[in-house]
Amino acid sequence: MKFSIIVPTLNNLNYLKILISSIEKNSIFEHEIIVHVNQNLDDTIEFLKTKRIKYTYSESNIGLCSAVNKATKLASTQYILYTHDDMYFLPLWDSILKNEIELLNTKFFYLSGTMIQQKGADLTLDAGNDYKNFNEKYLLNNYKKINITNHQGSHWAPHLIHRDVWNLVNGFSEEFNPGDGSDSDLNMKLWKCGVRIFKGLNDFKVYHFGSISLRKKKDLKKNNGTKTFLKKWGITPRFFFDFYLKTGSRYDGPLKEPKKTFSFFKGLIICKIKKIFLIKI
Repeated sequence: MKFSIIVPTLNNLNYLKILISSIEKNSIFEHEIIVHVNQNLDDTIEFLKTKRIKYTYSESNIGLCSAVNKATKLASTQYILYTHDDMYFLPLWDSILKNEIELLNTKFFYLSGTMIQQKGADLTLDAGNDYKNFNEKYLLNNYKKINITNHQGSHWAPHLIHRDVWNLVNGFSEEFNPGDGSDSDLNMKLWKCGVRIFKGLNDFKVYHFGSISLRKKKDLKKNNGTKTFLKKWGITPRFFFDFYLKTGSRYDGPLKEPKKTFSFFKGLIICKIKKIFLIKI
């Protein structure tokens, strides 16, 4: 089974090399990697050419949403896998996804991986905080020792979506550039088109450096993702996660419509008030 792995990057070549190396070493199948290169101030394109990896390019940082959408147009497989450029894919990741897809037997799913970080994640392991002190051997010897249950909701990147469903929702919504809130919006669009399988997989593990992002601080001021989501959908991302996706709870099958409890209506009213007055969230 072959995936189209979509990677937006911004002058982050040292981490991109680690990502691509991990895919080459730790995959069972041969996959299609497609990189969107913003700016190319560090010879990323030259590296990709030597590796014969597909890429798209923009002279400026066009934002995560536009970058992913542009790169995805080159995809030739049935599955779109979006990842950050500062992740390390751990062994058998693609075999785990293949088995899951075959069990689900539907196009309408959203599968996400589980991130391991030095700190600030569900799974923590200190294998280094940057490319200079990355301890690959220590990571490979210890990652199987730390686990969580398969969970409802989404941990976002890396995530896998069938290309037909990706096209159905038109990928990422570019009003969320440079990226803040884009994952929440994508999940909502998937929900609206009938996806009820939002499953985070414990065994699909990646190490995340959390080093550099397309969401630069100076750019974040251009978009308050929570406010944009509220204006668009009438509820906050937190309300969506808690009552629709049940984010973080143990996975027990496809999600259902949220129960209309007192807490649901109380939260909904608060969302409506926030939307009307656009108070600071």
